[in-house]
Amino acid sequence: MSGSITKTATVNNAKGLHLRPAGLLSQLAGQFQAELTLTKDGLTVDARSVLDMLTLVATQGSEILITGKGEDAEEAVAALAEFVESDAHDAEEG
Repeated sequence: MSGSITKTATVNNAKGLHLRPAGLLSQLAGQFQAELTLTKDGLTVDARSVLDMLTLVATQGSEILITGKGEDAEEAVAALAEFVESDAHDAEEG
């Protein structure tokens, strides 16, 4: 696939895209071959970089555009969007 796949996802985590979910999202992005980026308010970052993701300051309710380019981009974008829209990734916190 030569084009890019995009999907907008809304951050549902009450604490936003903070360090723990950013780390998990980075690990998820690393499972795919596609080039993956996240964009919020005109700032585009590498979905594999936790520090880059933190610069988005994506609070609950923020809309993030997920873009993928490459052979498994469609699957990757869908997986990242599902993760961003889930709030289950903080369930382990006590």
